[in-house]
Amino acid sequence: MAVDDEGEELGRRIRSLEMHENEFGVDPFGLSRRHIASAMPFVHALYRYYFRTEVFGIQQVPTRGRLLLVANHGGALPFDGLVVVSSMLFEPDPPRLVRSMVENFVPSMPFASYLMPRWGQILGTPENCRRLLEQEEAILVFPEGARGVGKPFSKRYQLEPFGHGFMRLALETHAPIVPVAVIGAEEQTIAINAKPLAKAFGLPSFPIAPYPPFVPLPLPVKYRLHFGEPMHFAGDPDDDEDVIEEKVRAVRHRVQSLIHVGLRGRKHVFW
Repeated sequence: MAVDDEGEELGRRIRSLEMHENEFGVDPFGLSRRHIASAMPFVHALYRYYFRTEVFGIQQVPTRGRLLLVANHGGALPFDGLVVVSSMLFEPDPPRLVRSMVENFVPSMPFASYLMPRWGQILGTPENCRRLLEQEEAILVFPEGARGVGKPFSKRYQLEPFGHGFMRLALETHAPIVPVAVIGAEEQTIAINAKPLAKAFGLPSFPIAPYPPFVPLPLPVKYRLHFGEPMHFAGDPDDDEDVIEEKVRAVRHRVQSLIHVGLRGRKHVFW
């Protein structure tokens, strides 16, 4: 596709996104179509040409209605979330806007409190998620949380325990869950978790590259995303932990199965 044609196609996709904008061009959470448009060329280049993302099963993802995408997490830096969200913008037609949840410490980082909402990321509180799902939006969730990005290289693609919050929200809002396996993210950085610095700054991890400039920039790994069929659950969102855990375990097993499929199918980390 020519550069001009590519730019025109990206512009069409941005214009076709369904958003709840007010007269100032932002939605109730601060999302801005203008800010998405400004970031889109860089994000598309990263997605298409740097990570060379390959997607499987995305046609199974509903194009409308409330939805939770549940994926594995890893790689020290959150490029996995960027790639999953981008896949829903660049692959299906019509494209779908997916909102990703950020940890409590993110808004305290420089520029993050302004830019993250403009690009669609919001603080991952139950109330925020509930409001978005009631607006029939799609949310990306990493139930491993900070444990996922902080796990050592030796435990790559081995899922940490899932939190239960996403399942209680799914039950409360009757939202289907689409499991997603992200292959590539857990080899994208060579970094050491400097735990004393993480503790000093109140962060779950503080990745440092073991070579100058000591910033854990992502390697040009090839990303592969595997989307599973939607999973539907019924029950009381206030059930006991053991009842919720059984449902969470089913989702976790499905994500792990997709990971196994993805790892078996790839020939190399970089191609």
